[in-house]
Parts: sequence; C-alpha cells; structure tokens
Amino acid sequence: MNAIRNNLLAGLTTSFALVPECIAFALVAQLNPLMGLYGAFFICTVTALCGGRPGMISGAAGSMAVVIVALVAQHGAQYLLATVVLGGVLMALFGLLRMGALIRMVPHPVMLGFVNGLAIIIAGAQLEHFKLDGHWLQGAPLLLMAGLVALTMAVVWLLPRLTRAVPPALAAIAGVGLLTALLGLPTRTLGDMAHMAGGLPAFHLPSVPLTLDTLRIILPYAVLMSMVGLLETLLTFNLTDDITGTQGQANRECVALGAANVVSGLFGGMGGCAMIGQTMINLGSGGRTRLSGAVAGVMILLFILFLSPWIERIPLAALVGVMFVVAQQTFAWGSLRVLGKVPRHDALVIVAVTGITVATDLATAVMCGIVIAALSFAWQHARDIRADVDDTVAGQRTYTPHGTLFFASTTHFQELFVPADDPHAVVVDCRHLRLADHSAIAALEALAERYARAGKALRLAQLSPRCQLLLARAGSSALA
Repeated sequence: MNAIRNNLLAGLTTSFALVPECIAFALVAQLNPLMGLYGAFFICTVTALCGGRPGMISGAAGSMAVVIVALVAQHGAQYLLATVVLGGVLMALFGLLRMGALIRMVPHPVMLGFVNGLAIIIAGAQLEHFKLDGHWLQGAPLLLMAGLVALTMAVVWLLPRLTRAVPPALAAIAGVGLLTALLGLPTRTLGDMAHMAGGLPAFHLPSVPLTLDTLRIILPYAVLMSMVGLLETLLTFNLTDDITGTQGQANRECVALGAANVVSGLFGGMGGCAMIGQTMINLGSGGRTRLSGAVAGVMILLFILFLSPWIERIPLAALVGVMFVVAQQTFAWGSLRVLGKVPRHDALVIVAVTGITVATDLATAVMCGIVIAALSFAWQHARDIRADVDDTVAGQRTYTPHGTLFFASTTHFQELFVPADDPHAVVVDCRHLRLADHSAIAALEALAERYARAGKALRLAQLSPRCQLLLARAGSSALA
C-alpha cells in the first residue's frame, strides 16, 4: 500500500511539472496549447502502460518541438499530425528491428555531456518566465517572482530532512500556490500562459493529400523527429536504469514510444519522447512503477476536462523553482571534478557534447560526441600496435606483431618492417595479431609486395581461423 501511495503522489507531482512544459513547447511550435496537452496525455500514458522502462516519463518534448517549427509555419498543423504519425511508425520499426541495443555504443562521456547539456537547457528555459511580453521583469514583480522561486527551491531542498511522507516538489507547489492565494500576491500563473479547458480528444485522420508530394514534405521531418525522439528516450532510459539500479527493455520502449506517437497524431496531439526533467521529478518523488507514469498522463486529461480552473491558478514561480532544482540535480557535477583526471579526449567529449546540446540539438550533439570518441579510440588503438623481433633461427627473422590491424593502424604497422635490412626468409607470427577490416587485408598484401620487390620471402604463420577465413573470403594473395 505504501508503494502504491508513493507512486500515486509521484504521478500527481509529475503531472504538474508536465503542464507548463507541454504548453510552452506547443507555443514554440506555433500550435494550440491543447495539442501539447493532448500529446502529453497520450504519450505519457501509453509509454507508462506499455513501455519497457517503468518510472520514466515521456511527453510532448521541446527537442521535438524545435524540429517541426518550420514544417508548421510552411504547411500547417495537419501536416504536423501526419509527420507525428509517420515518425511514430519509424520509431516502432526501430524497436521491432531490435536496434535499441545500439544505445550501448554511446560512450559514458557522451552520456555525461547529454545530461549536463539538458540540465543547462532546462534551467535556461525557465528564464523565459522572468520575462513579460519579451522584456525582463523589473522592480516589485521581479522581486516577487524571485522570492517565490527561492521559497519553492528551499521547500524542495529542506522538506526531505523533516519528512518523506509527501514528495517535496508536490508540497512546494501546493504550499506556494496556497500562499499566493491567501495573500493575494500578484504573480503570474499557468492560466496566463494559456487556457487549458477542452473536451475529449477526437479521432481523425490528418487532413493532408495522400500523395507522394505529401510524403516528400513530411518524410525528412519524420526521420529527424524519430531520430531526436529515440536518442533522447534511450539516453534517458540509460540514466533511469542507473538511478533505479534496474534493467529496462530498450526495444519495447521504442515500440511503445512509436505507438504512442501514432495514437497522439491520430487524436490531434503533438509528438513526444522521454523527458529527463519530468523523469527526475518522478524518480525523486518515489515513482518507480508504471502506476506513476499512468497517473501523470491521466491527470493531464483530467486537468483539461474538469480541473483547469484550479490548475490555472498554480503560480509559475512554483513550477520554475521545481525545475531549477531538477536542473541542479540533473547536472553531473562530478564530471567537473574529473575533467582534469580523465584522458583529454574524454574531457573533450564531455565539454563538446554539453556545448553542442545547448547550442544546437541533441541529435547533433550525440552524433558529434560519438564521432569524436570513435576517432579518439581509433587514434589511441592505432598506436598500440607493436612487434617483437626474433633472430634465433639462422637466416630467418620472425616478427610477432601485437594489437589490432585496422584502417587507422596500417601505416604504423608498415613502419615495423624494413625489408632492406631483413634476411631472405621472414616470418610474421600472427598469433597476437587481429585483423579487423579490409584495410588490414590490404596492409598484409602491401607488406608481401614490399618483400617480393626486395627479392625476399615473406610467410604468415599462426593465423587464427577467423583471420584465415577473412583473408580467404577476400581472395588475398597474402595467404599464398
């Protein structure tokens, strides 16, 4: 019973944090705020009930809203809905093809950069609430806003020292909301962002022509939306695994996310993916099961249908304060301490991914981080190749290379041999040499040609069965 209560309260708390984000992201995408709320309801509920990572929260995400701004501006909301449906199909196919395991190729420094970048984005997004009509608040309104934000943050930080009966974020939102109502403080509320009242979402196919021209318009956006959504979801998935100490099902989560986007698009909602800020709120409030995510999603619908007059009274300052704490808790502060201790290329990846995430978008940042990490790995690994030389047999020199022969190490491998200085018979003992790619085969053939031109015999020995098969399939003359 205690676990059920904790998850119910965690879901309720998370729903309050979902509302302003989804409204803000809808406005960024130049859409009706109800589209963001409907998207949050469908995506949060479907992924919570059917996904592979209990405790993780998904919704109408800002990273995906930014992707489709140009589409909405040029073609309208109906083309967006078609894009959301197609993007959902692509996400589901990604999971059905069991490609979720590819997230294992994301190095840990990229994960740290991702977390740090999103923490900065979360904090930076809250600064917009300190503006009115594009201008910064000044004087008494600024002091009141800052004071309520500080009070909210203090409650979230200090309440756990007194009691854990209530999620601190929920207590802070409710307490600051009650305080502003009782004192009649003139502060901005959720209702100032947009009105939330609406009816049940209705099923309808996107009103777009079913032609190749339509596909040419929406496909690039759908691919980009699915890439961004899957990346953010799978990275948040890994983070949730680490925090909870449990193992989720990545492919199932991808399929559920795809299905949720398809349903959202068919019912007039925005596309979405995992939301790291709301996930941190849910986990920090004790949400560990599917119940917390389902409650958060259902509460969004209840806000729209019945509770909008009450929810619209929640001070923005309370939600801003909670999100500031989430940003502070999300940022991997330990990564700053290890920057001078880890290898320089890892430190570069952390800083680069953080900066690129903030400056551009998550997909670009993660791709750049993986490329930097891969190039650094290849560079380091290429320099590890070496060879022992044995001249104990008269008239014969035996080289025993150690390491992996691949595209980046072939030049260094060739430098290990000097045919002009070697005797007539040369043996390359390959028991400690691993051939990785076609460049390795080409390097061995080039080495054999160098010795042939010098009028000397080169023989490969102790090749592993795998390396022999690799050379045989390529029809390499190095085996001759």
